[in-house]
Amino acid sequence: MFKIPATAADFHAELTDLQQKFQAMEPELELTIRDPEMGVEGYVVVWNTGISLGGALPACGKGGTRVTKDLKLDDVKRLARAMAEKNAAAGLPLGGAKSGLRLDPTSPDYEKKYRRFVELCKPILHEHGGIFGGFGYDVGCIPPKNAIWACDQLKSNRSFTGKPVDMGGTDYDKEGIAGLGVAVAAKTLIEENGNTAQGSTFAVQGVGAMGAAIIRYFVDYGGVLKYLSDPKYGGTWGINNTPSADLIDALAHQKKDIAIDLLAKEATKISDDCTEALYADVDVLFPSAMEDVLHKGNAAKVKAKFMVEGANNPTTAEAHQILFDKGIKAVPDIISNPGGIIAAFVELTSKATSEENVKTHINVTNAKEMTITKVSENTKKLVNIVNTLKVRPDLAGDYMAYRNIFYGL
Repeated sequence: MFKIPATAADFHAELTDLQQKFQAMEPELELTIRDPEMGVEGYVVVWNTGISLGGALPACGKGGTRVTKDLKLDDVKRLARAMAEKNAAAGLPLGGAKSGLRLDPTSPDYEKKYRRFVELCKPILHEHGGIFGGFGYDVGCIPPKNAIWACDQLKSNRSFTGKPVDMGGTDYDKEGIAGLGVAVAAKTLIEENGNTAQGSTFAVQGVGAMGAAIIRYFVDYGGVLKYLSDPKYGGTWGINNTPSADLIDALAHQKKDIAIDLLAKEATKISDDCTEALYADVDVLFPSAMEDVLHKGNAAKVKAKFMVEGANNPTTAEAHQILFDKGIKAVPDIISNPGGIIAAFVELTSKATSEENVKTHINVTNAKEMTITKVSENTKKLVNIVNTLKVRPDLAGDYMAYRNIFYGL
């Protein structure tokens, strides 16, 4: 059973010890993969696998695949270490990993080089006895092409997660499974603090795939969208009244032209500046765009009662302290945003055939159900630590992750 420390002092002492252990860790696998003749250079880093022992995928680390022209091994190491924290915080028996290809995504030989990279990684894949769980979408990928190329090249649909449903996947970007998790975290946070999601007003900063899914699912939980911001919508908008179902549908499914037309009818343009949504007077704020958008220079301007992170690391440590001092309840992204890796875990462990998945969408259903269960449970644990010991939520999230890595699930 998960037991929290007796006092805040005990918590901070144990957290410091765990942080030092984590900082001292070295990756279990660190590879530079090259084909000089083709001009291919890529990297695979598996940070840890001990947490997976005894689970459905023993000795396995998993994360997505980044494709950028200036990618370095150190970038992939940093990302793999972050995946170790995220997978552990989600309560998954799955280590952290990351892969990457140093390539301009607009290159005319993208497909050729990507296929060669995944082929060179074949011996270290988990399905072939290695500890690398395989590939997935990240920055620089072009869904669904990367999945199609990788699975075709390796003759295995198990080699890539986030696949389309007709390939046995969860299609988690299209289904918005990560955004579902963030909406669940917000609902749980509100309820654990004696309120209800029904009628809660909210603002979303960043209406890409994540922000769109948050709108879709938090409205389903009774939330009322009041503010949004995104460059493709020209800045920050305030909704005049309760948004229409048509506007919610257009935003949730990224029907840009329809959304722009309806915003002109149902909302007021607040600013060309997309950061203005961060300061909206609402119940819940969802920063869902870039990292470090909340920092020591602007965190004091946040008015929301609750803040749930949709983006990766949108809040600096200094900002977390400011929000905590203001009494704003928060859920950090490693607790609220594991939907993608949960969907990957479902795909890797699924026994359903592609044909069965097309008929029943069993993998999508299982990924959503597991996301709801895991995020709800973990948010409750987080709130218990925060409210009992009066410690910052980002530190509580780190504590939960490190405990799982070093003590087991």
